[in-house]
Amino acid sequence: MHALQWIAAWALLLHGCAAGRPPQAASARSDVRDCSVDPPYLPPTATNTTARLAALRGTMRAHGIHAYIVPSTDAHMSEYIAERDSRLGWLTGFTGSAGTGVVTQDKAALWTDSRYWTQAERQLDCNWELQRTTWIESIGLWILEAVPVGGNISLDPFLFSIDTWNSYSRALHGSGRTLLPIETNLVDQVWGDQRPPPASSEIYSLPPAFTGSSWQEKVAGIRQQMEQHVRRPTAVLLSGLEETAWLFNLRGDDIPYNPVFYAYTLLTNTTISLFVNETRLAAAARQSLQAGCPGPLCVELREYGQARTHLRHYAQGNVTIWLGTEYTTYGLYSVIPQEKLLEDSYSPVMLAKAVKNTKEQKLLRAAHVRDAVAVIQYLLWLEKMVPQGQVDEFSGAQHIDTLRQAQEHSRGPSFQSISASGLNAALAHYSPSNGSSRKLSVNEMYLSDTGGQYLDGTTDITRTVHWGVPTPLQKEAYTRVLMGNIDLSRLVFPPNTAGRVVESFARRALWDVGLNYGHGTGHGIGNFLSVHEWPVGFQSNNVPLMAGMFTSIEPGYYRDGEFGIRIEDVALVVEAQTEHQTGEKPFLTFEVVSLVPYDRNLIDLRLLSPEQIRYLNAYYETIRARVGPELQRQQLEEAYRWLQRSTEPFPLGSTATSATATLGTLALASLLSALLTGLQA
Repeated sequence: MHALQWIAAWALLLHGCAAGRPPQAASARSDVRDCSVDPPYLPPTATNTTARLAALRGTMRAHGIHAYIVPSTDAHMSEYIAERDSRLGWLTGFTGSAGTGVVTQDKAALWTDSRYWTQAERQLDCNWELQRTTWIESIGLWILEAVPVGGNISLDPFLFSIDTWNSYSRALHGSGRTLLPIETNLVDQVWGDQRPPPASSEIYSLPPAFTGSSWQEKVAGIRQQMEQHVRRPTAVLLSGLEETAWLFNLRGDDIPYNPVFYAYTLLTNTTISLFVNETRLAAAARQSLQAGCPGPLCVELREYGQARTHLRHYAQGNVTIWLGTEYTTYGLYSVIPQEKLLEDSYSPVMLAKAVKNTKEQKLLRAAHVRDAVAVIQYLLWLEKMVPQGQVDEFSGAQHIDTLRQAQEHSRGPSFQSISASGLNAALAHYSPSNGSSRKLSVNEMYLSDTGGQYLDGTTDITRTVHWGVPTPLQKEAYTRVLMGNIDLSRLVFPPNTAGRVVESFARRALWDVGLNYGHGTGHGIGNFLSVHEWPVGFQSNNVPLMAGMFTSIEPGYYRDGEFGIRIEDVALVVEAQTEHQTGEKPFLTFEVVSLVPYDRNLIDLRLLSPEQIRYLNAYYETIRARVGPELQRQQLEEAYRWLQRSTEPFPLGSTATSATATLGTLALASLLSALLTGLQA
């Protein structure tokens, strides 16, 4: 392999590595389980799953099933799910957003990624093995060891994507075990009448002032793509909840923090079928959908449960159905003959939604200005209240949610606020509860990862602060995380570049000293939709970055049992103003739209290059120009004065030498060149 290819491969393989000292032994801590002692030690946060597993195993025996696979998603491949669909959470007690459980007659195991390892050790009882990976190959090998030849491995086909089904099929192929889809969900059977009821709240239309274009214009755009496609598909199937909500400018409240509703859409050349509980549609929404009836812009309302039957009937004709495999379940996919399928990873609606038009960009920018007001108020409040010992993690999370609620167009938080002090901040997705919540202290680091839903946009921002004297390691780690945030935010890169190619720029300053983080570097974000919006971001299955896309940039560092750091901003991909134009399309860069200053107490200026200092000072000028007037308009004078203090320009005299800075800039350029060359080879 060529040297440059080795560099590219090395960088991509290190994407998921987490550096730092080994985790402490469970026995040395009271917040995690210890299954090595007799009797096993379980923290108060663990759930007793013995009865639930016994009931499930009884149901499995009745169906002749030797292993049952339980995912963490719903029938629409949603990342965040309603409590009614939290089957894995109910069965295991584990509440992380990503995981897979497998139950046999005598074993049970949970697979999850590094964000949730400590959380799983806190929530699982000793009935469960924790597998510290998410690879389906690992799940397959475990099943092959646990299930004898001739055994049946079963799952609900409406809870697994096409790709995931195929991966399990490959993992078990030729093993003498049978992968058996069963449409009766066995966890639901065991859960019984204790399972929460279906959603019943109203589905409503977004006011035109908060939409990028009318739903009729969006439908016309998708139909135009169908006509121009070489395969000339006759229909597009939409399974992702965001897809239908965005296409029709409708919103609901079926999933906490996500303004979506349960629905499928089948859009053909001449008809539109919306599968939804139509009794929940507001009168204005129904009128909007059916104003064009009869005709090609008439939305035919059908019952949600009829989607599969209608799709099977439609697929019997001379048709070609275009779908995105990432969001379509095997249960729907399996009713369409293979020769009538047009498959892409993502549907044309998902891709159209990802690129915001000029109006949508303006709306999201405005939402971030008001959101910054709430976050600045929160940081000021913490500065005053934490030294008095009057704030814990839970009350802090409640307060930031209250401050956001007071802002214009607010529709609540965009996810459960992450408010984490000290060792809890080492859990990347920790959220406090009223019963177990640490006091915030001037002697510990505090991580606040929060976001808001507004009619004009969705926000997500993380700030890490320390009100006392941070340790040298804390200060260095914070500064290096900030350096990574800056280096990626100010990067200029060629058009059609995949996020995974440039992702390592956010890690370089940490890598320089042997540090890293184990989560992704960023994700897309919606216009009053999901806070994690695919397919934008820096992972291997994200699409190339394009002007008009919004993504978070969020490097971090976590020291298990001690502290955690994350700095997250939302940024818009924009055309870069470069000295030279080398192709038809301009180069790209990022415009950061999150507008909250970083903690000066944690920044070691000696580590920053002059270019990084200049970027910070320019960013702070932008914050002052955009947020300052809004603070004054809302008559928040104390917060305005705090903002002025917190955005004072940094001096250039304390930075690294210009020679060192130049070498750093050259190293960044060399790394990007190596990554691009390696991936193109």
